[in-house]
Amino acid sequence: MATKTASTPAKASAGTAKKSAPASSGAFTKETYQRWFKDMLLMRRFEEKTGQLYTMQKFGGFCHLYIGQEAILAGMITAIGKNDRIITGYRDHAHPLVLGTPAKNVMAELYGRTTGTSKGKGGSMHYFDKERNLFGGHGIVGGQIGLGAGIAFADQYNGNDSVTLCSMGDGAVRQGMLHETFNMAMTWKLPVIFIIENNNYAMGTSVERTSNVHDLYTLGESYDMPGEPVDGMKCEAVHEAIAKACAHCREGKGPYLLEIKTYRYRGHSMSDPQKYRTKEEVEEYKQQDPIEDVRTKLLSNKWATEAELEALDVAIKQEVEEAVKFAEESPLPGPEALYEDVYKTPDYPFIKD
Repeated sequence: MATKTASTPAKASAGTAKKSAPASSGAFTKETYQRWFKDMLLMRRFEEKTGQLYTMQKFGGFCHLYIGQEAILAGMITAIGKNDRIITGYRDHAHPLVLGTPAKNVMAELYGRTTGTSKGKGGSMHYFDKERNLFGGHGIVGGQIGLGAGIAFADQYNGNDSVTLCSMGDGAVRQGMLHETFNMAMTWKLPVIFIIENNNYAMGTSVERTSNVHDLYTLGESYDMPGEPVDGMKCEAVHEAIAKACAHCREGKGPYLLEIKTYRYRGHSMSDPQKYRTKEEVEEYKQQDPIEDVRTKLLSNKWATEAELEALDVAIKQEVEEAVKFAEESPLPGPEALYEDVYKTPDYPFIKD
């Protein structure tokens, strides 16, 4: 059954920063806070540049920014192991960045260039990085939910110790796919963490207007799936909750449901006029900016100076600018690329064209 208690500290898994460092704040080290700050700042600066480039019509299609939600991925990456799997929806630019995909290749995919993570064929909504276990980036709302369970089933079948983290927005939980998948995942006790990134609005409609259930972490109760709410504006809370859920899955207890409560500072997509919320509401959430929260902790603990953090910001901005230059100078795929990386029926003698 779901619990309303906050997530408790858990032993960090393989991906966590070293615990032997002398300086720490609670359960987390100086190095962990430094990584969180750097990761979130890269996500933020990359997305800010992405929004600017989109308005300049440097690339087309849809574009969904992650600005404001960075603590989810920052806290996640320090709680998981290197062989754990990640799959998400179409708000996915930041995922490859936090997993270590070079920013230049992430930017090139936006531009539809051959040097992109999907060779320019995926664009904004379909990032993929096999080397780093990123399985998308999916443009179909909720389509990744069943796929996430399938990836977890494959690892269970093969006897691997990997956990799949399957993320979705609060709007995607309205899909029938979720309930079919929850039932199957619990029946087979699959090692999958279902993460609802609840940023309050499914496109432009609030959770309160679209669901009789407002505490989304309770949606797994009818399947006896454990779940809990998480403060998605705090890296610490995200890390602890995901580490706890990973341990649950690795012990063979089956799936876990996390409702990570967050907020996007930009619209659902770049074309969103945002008439469904007030400027005052947005400003209130900006006071909870996870980047500023970690910045304050670094400074107050004397783990960094203002000058050092400013220098890091300058370096990250330069990295993003170099990524743009790389993308603009990379080639577009030719017509022959239509026939590459696609499934083809084998040339069996009994199959006729």
